[in-house]
Amino acid sequence: MEYVFELDVSGKVEDVVETLLQLHRASCLDKLGDQTAMITAILQSRLARTSFDKNRFQSVSEKLHMECKAEMVTPLVTNPGHVCITDTNLYFQPLNGYPKPVVQITLQDVRRIYKRRHGLMPLGLEVFCTEDDLCSDIYLKFYEPQDRDDLYFYIATYLEHHVAERTAESYTLQWQRGHLSNYQYLLHLNNLADRSCNDLSQYPVFPWIINDYCSTELDLSNPGTFRDLSRPVGALNKERLERLLTRYQEMPEPKFMYGSHYSSPGYVLFYLVRIAPEYMLCLQNGRFDNADRMFNSIAETWKNCLDGATDFKELIPEFYGDDVSFLVNSLKLDLGKRQGGQMVDDVELPPWARSPEDFLQKSKDALESNYVSEHLHEWIDLIFGYKQKGGDAVEAHNVFHPLTYEGGVDLNSIEDPDEKVAMLTQILEFGQTPKQLFVTPHPRRITPKLKTVTQTCSPDDPTADSPGEESFEDLTEESKSLAWNNITKLQLQEQYKIHKEAVTGIAVSCNGSSVFTTSQDSTLKMFSKESKMLQRSISFSNMALSSCLLLPGDATVISSSWDNNVYFYSIAFARRQDTLMGHDDAVSKICWHDNRLYSASWDSTVKVWSGVPAEMTCTRRQQFDMLAELEHDVSVDTISLNAASTLLVSGTKEGTVNIWDLTTATILHQIPCHSGTVCDTAFSPDSRHVLSTGEDGCLNVIDVQTGMLISSLTSDETQRCFIWDGNSVLSGSQSGELLVWDLLGGKISERIQGHAGAVTCIWMNEQCSSVITGGEDRQIMFWKLQY
Repeated sequence: MEYVFELDVSGKVEDVVETLLQLHRASCLDKLGDQTAMITAILQSRLARTSFDKNRFQSVSEKLHMECKAEMVTPLVTNPGHVCITDTNLYFQPLNGYPKPVVQITLQDVRRIYKRRHGLMPLGLEVFCTEDDLCSDIYLKFYEPQDRDDLYFYIATYLEHHVAERTAESYTLQWQRGHLSNYQYLLHLNNLADRSCNDLSQYPVFPWIINDYCSTELDLSNPGTFRDLSRPVGALNKERLERLLTRYQEMPEPKFMYGSHYSSPGYVLFYLVRIAPEYMLCLQNGRFDNADRMFNSIAETWKNCLDGATDFKELIPEFYGDDVSFLVNSLKLDLGKRQGGQMVDDVELPPWARSPEDFLQKSKDALESNYVSEHLHEWIDLIFGYKQKGGDAVEAHNVFHPLTYEGGVDLNSIEDPDEKVAMLTQILEFGQTPKQLFVTPHPRRITPKLKTVTQTCSPDDPTADSPGEESFEDLTEESKSLAWNNITKLQLQEQYKIHKEAVTGIAVSCNGSSVFTTSQDSTLKMFSKESKMLQRSISFSNMALSSCLLLPGDATVISSSWDNNVYFYSIAFARRQDTLMGHDDAVSKICWHDNRLYSASWDSTVKVWSGVPAEMTCTRRQQFDMLAELEHDVSVDTISLNAASTLLVSGTKEGTVNIWDLTTATILHQIPCHSGTVCDTAFSPDSRHVLSTGEDGCLNVIDVQTGMLISSLTSDETQRCFIWDGNSVLSGSQSGELLVWDLLGGKISERIQGHAGAVTCIWMNEQCSSVITGGEDRQIMFWKLQY
């Protein structure tokens, strides 16, 4: 055959012919390693002879920051050229001027950047100018890790002033609280785990969700419609799994259960052949696969994944996207004839899908369904989490060939160039396991538990809410969320200096008229909101008081003291009613629920007491029985209960947050998440999360079920106390400011001027409409929400 090429630019013929001859010589070498080495040498010499054309800068005033050699990565092709970064733009100039002479990205548009493994080496960098898109704006591969790291550092520093950096954990909190869909969350996890649409060996991986491809209607309310997300594809068919396990047991080390992976270039192109035929032709030496092995039918493909001896593949994001073109042969490709005589054309859809658009819509609905929301964390554990490796992977039947894992082979230790190229090719074509993102069980998503109509209106059940009560509850919730949405509009109403030292605790009567405060000046004060007068000042000893609370009925105030005691004060009789001498060191914080007192102390314990207030008994003395003692290693500075008082969280002097199950008096989780003392802790209203603040200026969110630290925000000063609704936080800082935090956005949304010294305690009414703070400046401040 003879081919004729015509060049756009005259005078380049000699250069082109010379390069072609060099490449031809390289292709004729016997050994693969020698071919690769020669092509690399030709390329590097061309790159060395050229540099970035500065005339391509957008503006004459741009300052060059760095320039280096790199390649732009697209599926199966890397395009060499020069990268250049200035104070405002990132440029890539390909040697061959394709797809255009210069690719330019304005730094101001960048939203996310990720370091990437490319060909198992830490050389990749991917840049996104969107928050949720599947594909990036540019993927670069560098020749030196240092160049990649320098460029990453420069862009990251630029972004730091504009965009908050995202970790897997910060997305987890957004997903749990319903601010990210299941689709968006899986996309973000894939991105963080080195998966990219530009790298077919590490293409984003999505789960098979639906188990039913035969019915005419898809019933998303039936759990049987869904695949078991707690098992890998290879373990879904019990009989096949037993055969694989028998082989696994007889296998010498290194053992593996599955001889092929769940994601590889071949599988990705199997799904995408109708829109990217050139990729499959490139991968398969110019031929399409056998017609019967093509992606012909969804039901057939699923059946093969369940029964096939070597087919364990998962899906790709396109199955849950909006573009149907991968299901339709719109290019009218000749993909061959099947054994039955029919031509391979559009993908055959299940009976419940009326059209490709309907199929994608129903797949999306399934991915976002309640069932999947409740079980998706199980699949994340297998693919990105703690069941990916080690003993947990064996137990979950989730063990793949050692070459598929990060660090499974050290390419640098292979000296023979042929062997090295062959090994790299094998790894890239075989498929790679994503980078491990979580090493502890992944938290569940919080799904709304919807009350059914029959439950609400059941006439036989006297405890069921009447519709009227139900709507009143909803109104209260609505007004609370409205208040929290406007929390930045907090206005200072009045302030009073009523103590001689820092205020340590605030308690308010139900009607809001009497405010009780404790202080390091050793006094308990009673202040009337109506008359704006101090009504009483009580002293129990000459030691500081650390906190106070009002018992239900507003007849008794309890105060904790540094003199190791807890004092009960009767408001009606204006006298000390009782003293609980319960600890061997200062009592730092007390809580009360359902006739139980919880006291934390510097003696390293939290004690639970049954207490019956004196008014309820005939005797003046109270009866105290210690029901439980929760032992810690160091002094406990703060405690808090969840709404049902089944859980308690404690924070210690050394920065550990402990979550306790009060029904069994056992510790559930111990999380060392602060450097220095924990200042304050509290459960979210739904008890799913715990927030803690520490001397280190960190705000940490912990998932209660798993004990995983799922978000950490930092401020430049200690946040001494806070209140929160699960999404937003109002904290009192060391400088006296009140800060409003948007936890899901990962930022401080408002700073409100407050005290002249640290804010030491904070109280909010049930409607979330008024706030009282106490500070080191000895003042109490009354705040109102104005909106």
